[in-house]
Amino acid sequence: MSSLSNLPFSLPRWFRALQKPNSSPSNSSSDDNESGPVPASFECYACTQPGAPAFHSTSCDKAHQPEWEASAGSSLIPIRRRPDLLNHRRLRNNSWAFGPVLDPRSKRVHRWNRALLLARALALAVDPLFFYALSIGRAGAPCLYMDGGLAAAVTALRTCVDAVHLVHVWLQLRLAYVSRESLVVGCGKLVWDPRTIAAHYVKSLKGFWFDLFVILPVPQIVFWLVVPRLIKAEQIKLIMTILLLMFLFQFLPKVYHSLCTMKRMQKVTGYVFGTIWWGFALNLIAYFIASHVAGGCWYVLAIQRVAMCLKQQCEKEGTCGLVSLSCSKEICYRLPFPTADDLYGNSCAGHNLTAAAKEVGQKNFAVCLNGEGSFPYGIYRWALPVISSNSLAVKILYPIFWGLMTLSTFGNELEPTSHWLEVIFSIIIVLSGLMLFTLLIGNIQVFLHAVMSRKRKMQLRCRDIEWWMKRRQLPSRLRWRVRQYEHQRWAAMRGEDEMEMIKDLPEGLRRDIRRHLCLDLIKQVPLFHNLDDLILDNICDRVKPMVFSTGEKIVREGDPVQRMVFIVRGHIGSSQNLSKGNVATCTLGPGNFLGDELLSWCLRRPFIDRLPASSATFECFEPTEAFGLDAQHLRYITDHFRYKFASERLKRTARYYSTNWRTWAAVNIQLAWRRYKARTQSRIITAGSEMGDSERKLRLYAAVFMSIKPHDHLE
Repeated sequence: MSSLSNLPFSLPRWFRALQKPNSSPSNSSSDDNESGPVPASFECYACTQPGAPAFHSTSCDKAHQPEWEASAGSSLIPIRRRPDLLNHRRLRNNSWAFGPVLDPRSKRVHRWNRALLLARALALAVDPLFFYALSIGRAGAPCLYMDGGLAAAVTALRTCVDAVHLVHVWLQLRLAYVSRESLVVGCGKLVWDPRTIAAHYVKSLKGFWFDLFVILPVPQIVFWLVVPRLIKAEQIKLIMTILLLMFLFQFLPKVYHSLCTMKRMQKVTGYVFGTIWWGFALNLIAYFIASHVAGGCWYVLAIQRVAMCLKQQCEKEGTCGLVSLSCSKEICYRLPFPTADDLYGNSCAGHNLTAAAKEVGQKNFAVCLNGEGSFPYGIYRWALPVISSNSLAVKILYPIFWGLMTLSTFGNELEPTSHWLEVIFSIIIVLSGLMLFTLLIGNIQVFLHAVMSRKRKMQLRCRDIEWWMKRRQLPSRLRWRVRQYEHQRWAAMRGEDEMEMIKDLPEGLRRDIRRHLCLDLIKQVPLFHNLDDLILDNICDRVKPMVFSTGEKIVREGDPVQRMVFIVRGHIGSSQNLSKGNVATCTLGPGNFLGDELLSWCLRRPFIDRLPASSATFECFEPTEAFGLDAQHLRYITDHFRYKFASERLKRTARYYSTNWRTWAAVNIQLAWRRYKARTQSRIITAGSEMGDSERKLRLYAAVFMSIKPHDHLE
């Protein structure tokens, strides 16, 4: 042994040559003694394991077995030292001033996306509420003022909704995004660097800057700083112009921003809500918001038309010096419930009117707000009761109703005057109704069709079957069986083929789905209960669900056996013809199977291509659900896993649940028992002795079965 240590290829020197140098003093001192043996603690982990040696690099891990992965075009790489994996984990766990980076595919982000879209829908519904802050007082002289209470409530609501959007902006600064360069192959790669994410979001015009633009407090500034001054200056036309420009300046970009936000969310996750009913609800919400916006614009333009009537009336009567279009209080705060002054309409207009001014005001009210004059209101005539009402609910709900009615009828009820703004508004209403009906109502019809399509498909199928049976003049018994089968098929699978739905999925995912659907049911079959998981996976991948109606014959005696059928629910009767018209019957329930002749046919050597004949007739006693395994699939499984099917335990299980073996064994057991009973009672059994009819039948069955003992080729 000492001479072997001096050889160039001695094992101790070979191990020391492969050892990774260590910088610690304790380890370096041990390397000085070249002739000494290598300590056991320094031996390679992979080399000291029993069995065939495992492949590893020249540097061995002294404590733990290393993990390796294959890289294309290179040797094995240790996973724990892979630089890009370490960088990926470091970036994902990295955080900065705005918090840690978030995964856009997480459930937390999904829930936030849904909440954000609902908040944006609420923001679209809040903006038209500012229009209803303008009111015309019903004091002695009708005048224009701003409802400060409603304006304050809408301002607070708008601020809360914008605060939710600010949270969204904060999350976007820490939300990973899909790199555009990685979209060349596959679904793209997420960027996890926080500074890169923030820079990408800030530089995007449709990102950070657009998000800030849609939450600018433009309505708040206009209604609290601009509108009161213009009301005091009686610039009614300028007020309406500013409000319409404000609507075009911010509301329409908000709609576009909501659509862009939804598309951006779907770019990474693929969906936002994910169900048909959510899509149905979103389309209804969009249609309601459009009606709300149309009603708000209609209300504001109606106030402008009433102001034109009041101004025209005072110029006609020459009473412009007595009454004013603006109330004494430009901003009036009213209680939620009308007081006695509100009921008579003199709480916001002031009490300093003369008797002549009150008389002129009452006349103007009768002409312009009660519709007693000849002023052409056109499409705004229905708004007069709303404007003159002090009920906030009426002011909001009635314009929404008008918008729903007008958009749904494409403006058929509109009769505009020759005023250019009224004509343009009517044209916009008609075009908006057509567009909404085409897009939103069309989508709702698609969703309803998706929900009802299967039921409609079943109805069409039943109608075609009824027509075919009537044309072919099938007897009533066959028609009843066809109807029973179709009804049971619809009740079991809702008219869909489960295996057809998953055939285009990846093989691994399809196998897992089949295992989830079929494994528990297949394990109920005693023949497959103790098989390996690998064999069960192959069986699950090849079985197909089957449905049988009451009275249906699955296979007749003497017919070739096409498949093995494993009963899941229901009961099946087996009948086997014996000699001289005798029939042996039994009942199969859940967990039993039929077609066991195929198992011996697959295991027989030499193999015969001809399918075996069925030894009995099987008929359903009730609606039955089962799994079928075709003959070719069973042959594939038995050929590839023959070591398991040739086991003695499986052979005993197959014989125990076989209908042929059970019938043969039952007859022989009964015969043996009766012979034993006769011997114990000192009865002599001879061929010429008198026996009952049942005894003779039993002897006959025994003689028949003893001569044709079942043969399953499992020996």
